[in-house]
Amino acid sequence: MAGTNSERIMLAEGPAIILMEPQLGENIGMVARAMANFGLAELRLVNPRDGWPSEKARAAAAKADHVIDGTVVFDTLEEAIADLNFVYATTARQRDGFKPVRSPVTAAETLRTKFRSGEKTGILFGREKSGLSNEDVALADEIVTFPVNPAFASLNIAQAVLLMSYEWMKSGMEDVHAVPFDAPEQPPATKDELIGLFDHLEEALEARNYFHPAHKKPKMIENLRAVFSRRAFTGPEIHVVRGVISSLDRFTRAGQRLPAAMTGSEAQATDDDKRDA
Repeated sequence: MAGTNSERIMLAEGPAIILMEPQLGENIGMVARAMANFGLAELRLVNPRDGWPSEKARAAAAKADHVIDGTVVFDTLEEAIADLNFVYATTARQRDGFKPVRSPVTAAETLRTKFRSGEKTGILFGREKSGLSNEDVALADEIVTFPVNPAFASLNIAQAVLLMSYEWMKSGMEDVHAVPFDAPEQPPATKDELIGLFDHLEEALEARNYFHPAHKKPKMIENLRAVFSRRAFTGPEIHVVRGVISSLDRFTRAGQRLPAAMTGSEAQATDDDKRDA
């Protein structure tokens, strides 16, 4: 792991991502971006169709340059996995054979355990058009498959890498429900602030003849107070709502500021005059 500054840590560890005969540089770049998003950095390519390096890949990587710069190319899959202790093969198709099949969650947990014990691991992804051959899968230790729509199971290679990279990141979290930042804490509103909002709103509505007919006013006020007391407002939220109400008293519908002394029914009359003009 390397720090980019005192506040942000660049995660760059975990299993190698191995792409079998990738075709488009753009896809390779999007794979690199997905890896960087979730802390993976080691990308291996087996016989990329358009060669390497690739400017299209670098552009699509969206500044995941540390992944692109560290990418290693191999002629064969055997060479690409030679130094690894354990490899998963990703596939959406049922295979004939004796390989254990794991979910992404189980696979990520297994990879994390092996990583912590010092083993070198990898995740193998297939060709854009045809995926992995049975011969490719035979070189892996286990299979990982995704819970996808059975009638539409094919994933873009970058999407598949993103899913596994995300599960890898989650496997290292102490609490999978944790979030990277929280909403700022705000003090709950006092009842005095809430009653002040009621009074302010009712005064502004009264000035605009909202409570019509008059005999329904008590019930209308009751409904308004029920709406605005349904949830617990914070103090800053009360200030926001009251600011909105105050702006209705300060400006006409045409956006012109009213004289400081003109509020309430005078403001309503001004609005009516503007509409009649």
